[in-house]
Amino acid sequence: MKIKKSFSYRDLLYKVLVFAGTVALIVYFLPREGKFSYQFDLNKPWKYGQLMATFDFPIYKDEAVVKKEQDSLLASFQPYYRLNKTVEKDAVRKLKENYKKHLNQIVPSVGYLHHLEKTLKEIYAKGIASTEDISQIKKDSVTFIMVVEDKLANQQLAGNVYSVKEAYEYLLSADTIHYKKEILRRGSLNEYVLPNLNYDSEKTEAAKKELLDNYSWANGVVQSGQKIIDRGEIIDQRTYNILESLKKESIKRSESIGQKQLILGGQILFIGILMLCFMLYMELFRKDYYERKGSMPLLFSLIMFYCIVTALMISNNLFSIYIIPYAMLPIITRIFLDSRTAFITHVITILACSITLRYPHEFILLQLTAGLVAIYSLRELSQRSQLFRTAILVIVTYIVLYFSFELITENDLSKLNRSMYIYFVINGILLLFTYPLLFLLEKIFSFTSNVTLVELSNINNNLLRQLSETVPGTFQHSLQVANLAAEAAIRIGAKSQLVRTGALYHDIGKMENPVFFTENQSGGINPHEKLSYEQSAQIVISHVTDGVKLAEKHNLPKVIKDFITTHHGKGKTKFFYISWKNEHPDEEPDEELFTYPGPNPFTRETAILMMADGVEAASRSLPEYTEESIGNLVEKIIDSQVEEGYFKECPITFKDIAIIKGVFKEKLKTIYHTRISYPELKK
Repeated sequence: MKIKKSFSYRDLLYKVLVFAGTVALIVYFLPREGKFSYQFDLNKPWKYGQLMATFDFPIYKDEAVVKKEQDSLLASFQPYYRLNKTVEKDAVRKLKENYKKHLNQIVPSVGYLHHLEKTLKEIYAKGIASTEDISQIKKDSVTFIMVVEDKLANQQLAGNVYSVKEAYEYLLSADTIHYKKEILRRGSLNEYVLPNLNYDSEKTEAAKKELLDNYSWANGVVQSGQKIIDRGEIIDQRTYNILESLKKESIKRSESIGQKQLILGGQILFIGILMLCFMLYMELFRKDYYERKGSMPLLFSLIMFYCIVTALMISNNLFSIYIIPYAMLPIITRIFLDSRTAFITHVITILACSITLRYPHEFILLQLTAGLVAIYSLRELSQRSQLFRTAILVIVTYIVLYFSFELITENDLSKLNRSMYIYFVINGILLLFTYPLLFLLEKIFSFTSNVTLVELSNINNNLLRQLSETVPGTFQHSLQVANLAAEAAIRIGAKSQLVRTGALYHDIGKMENPVFFTENQSGGINPHEKLSYEQSAQIVISHVTDGVKLAEKHNLPKVIKDFITTHHGKGKTKFFYISWKNEHPDEEPDEELFTYPGPNPFTRETAILMMADGVEAASRSLPEYTEESIGNLVEKIIDSQVEEGYFKECPITFKDIAIIKGVFKEKLKTIYHTRISYPELKK
């Protein structure tokens, strides 16, 4: 039983900072725009209870109607052009000056000059606009324009306005009977044709805005307290417009500064309560995760990651959130931690993500069910095929559950939302990326998954192959211990793959001094005979420290190193210790020279290994293998370990120990069963 830790302000501060940081980061990314709490479609039944208006609001026209009516208004709109009288004066003055200088040599008589002056005034009176402005007038099908002269605006037919080219052509051909075009063309008359009507964008936009401002966007009003629709009623076009109008007004009201502050306060409170519930669960049922390196960072990182990704996708309208593999969260948590924590973490995350959605109910039900299926179908991940099977089950769960929703809400199978089923398939494909992601998470948060343990337990890897070649006796011992310990772990619900892998590596330190260990000695040679008891004890003890060095050299995970350091705990090398005491009955030994460095086992798995290691090693020295001798041996070894206090710091119960004893007795009887002798053929 573990010793209860005293209250620590440092631990409390750590928890407060984790809580505040998580809430702040999640809330920061949550969208705060207005929401409408109902989902509805045209010509579909209303799925909710009776809806009453809680405030007065206008019934807005349909967008297509608004566009048609506004286009009709703008079709008769008259843009504004400002008349520049200076252009006409400058053109006439320049014509007269040029006539006196050189134009009189080209134009034969003064009559041409009077004709040109008269025609220019006529053209400028109607107006000349730039080519771009004329093109825009034709594009917009403008019939009339407003010509601003001084402070007055007069309506003018748009078709009478000249472009620069049209004005020049008219100047040449206004009177071809009396004035020849060939002569006029030589006079470079284009110099006197310039735009005198300039588009007045400011006045035009102001007039357009005034016109649209006077446009009525609504075609009715809903009074506060008025019934809008009741459950089961079909949503016709008018009701649909009323609901859309209610939605617009609700969102508009929620976007005020005061309303946004209320939304922010609500989000902080909601996320805070969820995180508080999660931390209370940890405090009550998984307090050890606060002490285990990587557990809390992993859990809170996963929660924040999914909440932030969901918020960003909703805010930016990127893709459907149903392609996000939420089931990956409970799978990762289950693989690294436990099923109960995986489910609680998944529930908290899904509830936190749901407040970003307008219609959260089906989202919550779909994700929680898929999460449960994922947890149940993948208790231990050791092969890639297991993850593939889980992905298939999650896809099927999504599809069946969503199909059941549609059967309830739809009355026509042809109207099924097929895109949702595509999202579910994509979701399942993305779920397969859990496998490579596990490797990254192991490195970041210092975890060891079952996949890694399976890879480490492959006896063909370098270190285990070296163990089998260098110390074959120790290797066989490790294999037997692994089988015993794994079976015991399965029976009491511990991590069997972890204890199996730990058992394979627990004695790797014996490779440094193979012949000093009985199982590797041959030919009756025992090097301990030439050493003192203290020296022999130190060599035997060194297999623990040498094992840790080898583990670090080969980058073995910490959980495997724990098996190396704890399989003897803080026990003594009893053979040498007792032998020394027998030879020195009146002296006290240096206890440290005969004591392993420890620590004692602190998990159920390390406790199982200590028991299996002691029982398997002792069983080799039995003079005979009977049910009674094996049973007595198991009882003696494990009871002595309990009495010496090796298991005080680990969460193992007397019931677990009783089950483990039974497993060891069964397995050892099977291993050492008596074989029948085959008869010889008589000649």
